[in-house]
Amino acid sequence: MKISISRDAILNPLQMVNSVIERRQTLPILSNVLISVKNNTLSLTGTDLEVEIINTCNIENNEEGDTTLPARKLLDICKALPENSNIEIQIDQERAILKSGRSRFTLSTLSASEFPSIDALISPFEFNISQKIFKKLIDQTQFCMAQQDVRYYLNGLMFELSDNQLIAVATDGHRLAFCQAEVSLSPGETRQVIIPRKAVNEISRLLEDTDDEIKVSLSENHIRINFTDVTFTSKLIDGKFPDYLQVIPQQCDNEITSARDNLYQAFHRTSVLSNEKYRGMRLQLSENELKATVHNPEQDEAEEVIEVSYSGDEFEIGFNVAYLLDALSTIKSDEVVMQLTDSNHSCLLFGTNDVDSKYVVMPMRL
Repeated sequence: MKISISRDAILNPLQMVNSVIERRQTLPILSNVLISVKNNTLSLTGTDLEVEIINTCNIENNEEGDTTLPARKLLDICKALPENSNIEIQIDQERAILKSGRSRFTLSTLSASEFPSIDALISPFEFNISQKIFKKLIDQTQFCMAQQDVRYYLNGLMFELSDNQLIAVATDGHRLAFCQAEVSLSPGETRQVIIPRKAVNEISRLLEDTDDEIKVSLSENHIRINFTDVTFTSKLIDGKFPDYLQVIPQQCDNEITSARDNLYQAFHRTSVLSNEKYRGMRLQLSENELKATVHNPEQDEAEEVIEVSYSGDEFEIGFNVAYLLDALSTIKSDEVVMQLTDSNHSCLLFGTNDVDSKYVVMPMRL
């Protein structure tokens, strides 16, 4: 087997495939990238048994065949080679000789037959969606996913499919992010899937802010996304996601309206002195005024008075300031609304120009 390709043509696909390959593997073959040449197409495949990326590109006049090479070493070699250089890879039994200019590298190979691959999806539900819409659904919600929570179904992003509507929800038990979009869907019945955290991060990296469409396939246990040159597949989390509609406040008595940037900057300045572990911030509400205060164990104190639009009752409420900052940095509208009931109930945040995205933050006892 012999491959001749430019360094620039293989570098990006290699970087993309390497992103799913874990550095420490129990199986040596999982540290390798599967390289296949067939019908003038070079495909690179990387997997960790949970997530798989296949990247293809066109090449001409190459011998067909399959092999696997150490993914990280191959990527480092390509990075080190000069731009516009050509690479020639000759596979000879259990060795691969890589030549470029006066450089020569010898790498060990493993049999392609040992490389694990995710099988074809069984009777999947398929739909097309623009990258821009899918990216927005993920980017507006993924920061609320839990990390290594024992409630494994929280360590991912839930997608709910219903007639002409796609909803993304993420929660870590202390906050929740919700985003919905109108899309051409007819799943027959409402269905939910939970995509694991690592897969969500990879999909977000692959998506671009364009109107180009991708094909999404969902089976009982997998999601597959087909881009022009990339096929991404991931296992789904098997579990029941909590009823998010019970968490989103429906009727709030008090409403604050403020310029998003003013609120974010004020909370950010106040958070400088917050306790690194608990990050608690007290909000005091009065007519057209919001006072944010923070104390820490060293008896330091920060206070910020923010001019807002508010005409409800006076009361105090505590929040994790990091959760409010995350939500405010994700909202794109110039003006935001904070809806509150009292000091014991969650806060609902959303932008005035984007009611399709909503954020819920639970209060803290301070």
